[in-house]
Amino acid sequence: MPKRILIADDEPNIVISLEFLMQHAGYEVHSAADGLEALRELDRFRPDLILLDIMLPLRDGFEVCQRIRDDPALRHVKIVMLTAKGREVEVAKGLALGADLYITKPFATRELLASVRQLLGE
Repeated sequence: MPKRILIADDEPNIVISLEFLMQHAGYEVHSAADGLEALRELDRFRPDLILLDIMLPLRDGFEVCQRIRDDPALRHVKIVMLTAKGREVEVAKGLALGADLYITKPFATRELLASVRQLLGE
């Protein structure tokens, strides 16, 4: 059974490219365009990893990250913050809330895929 990845980003172009990249690598992929949808998808889809933007409508990525880490049923989910917010304080906040990795946009797809594989133990 393929590993599952949830993409939480409100930029359609980024979602399309990430979906293509992750599906081509053999992952089952779902996406969410806002923080509330991401939280609903976490319950329904049960991903192994989430690619999480910070600047999401309705609930930001920091809140989604914290909710994941506060829920014992979701603690196994690996969190990759994938965002344009690259200031030191934002990186520190994301990691303190429990993100496994913090990557700033723009990013290299090859490096992102290698990081995803490593986090998923592949």
